Amino acid sequence: MPSNLDLQGGKAFGLLKAQQREKLEEINKEFMEDQKYRDEEDLPEKLDSLKNKYAEFDLNDQGEIDMMGLKRMMEKLGVPKTHLEMKKMISEVTGGCSDTINYRDFVKMMLGKRSAVLKLVMMFEDKANGTSCKPGGPPPKRDITSLP
Repeated sequence: MPSNLDLQGGKAFGLLKAQQREKLEEINKEFMEDQKYRDEEDLPEKLDSLKNKYAEFDLNDQGEIDMMGLKRMMEKLGVPKTHLEMKKMISEVTGGCSDTINYRDFVKMMLGKRSAVLKLVMMFEDKANGTSCKPGGPPPKRDITSLP
C-alpha cells in the first residue's frame, strides 16, 4: 500500500482484499495455462468460484487458510469439526507438509481426482445451495385417514 494514502478501517480492508484477489487471479491464470487442467469443463467459472470461496475464509489475508479459517468455513457450511479432524483435513490437502492451506493446494484438491474430506464437504455445500429439496409454501392439508 502506498505510504501517501492514509486509509483506515473498511477502505484499508477493501484495498487489502482487492490485492489478495489479484494475487489469486494470477494463480488462476497459471492453472488456465496448465495442460493438466485444460480439459476441465467450465474451468474459468470454477476457478472464479474457488477464488471467491478461498478469499472469504482467508482470515489473516496472508494467502493461507489456517486452523481458524478452516473452522469458520466448516461452521458456515454447517459441518462443525473438532480440532483433530481439522488438522487431519489440512494434512490431507497439503500432503502433511504445512499447517495452513495455500491457494494452489486448495485448487489442486478441488480440481484433482483425489477425494479429500474438505472437497466432499464443499461439493456437498454447492449442491445444497444449487437446488432446494424442500417444497415451498405451506404443507398440504391432510385428514386423519391419510396418516400412516
